[in-house]
Amino acid sequence: MNPETLSALGEPNRFRIVELLRTGPRSVNDIRGRLGLRQSQVSQHLTVLKAVGLVEAEPHAQQRLYKLRAQPVKQLHKWIDRYRCIWEERFEQMDELVEEMTRKEKSDAAGRK
Repeated sequence: MNPETLSALGEPNRFRIVELLRTGPRSVNDIRGRLGLRQSQVSQHLTVLKAVGLVEAEPHAQQRLYKLRAQPVKQLHKWIDRYRCIWEERFEQMDELVEEMTRKEKSDAAGRK
């Protein structure tokens, strides 16, 4: 996973565009209307997303339809999965610690009665 991809997705409007494109190809005007952005903003964001390889454009009549590219999205998913295991393990450890602290508090409270 290259850092440019993560950087591109770190910008909220680009992330929103990627989320919107998950449902299928869209034109700049469609994206503009759905996200409430100016046409120039959408074009700039799409240029960045295209540069990092997340989207591609296909000519369709008088406009270009932008769609997600499967391979970079799969790479991102694989990269996230590598860390998901670590996060889940740490959350389990944290759950165990919270349970232990709760038991200790209950035990301490019962001993004071």
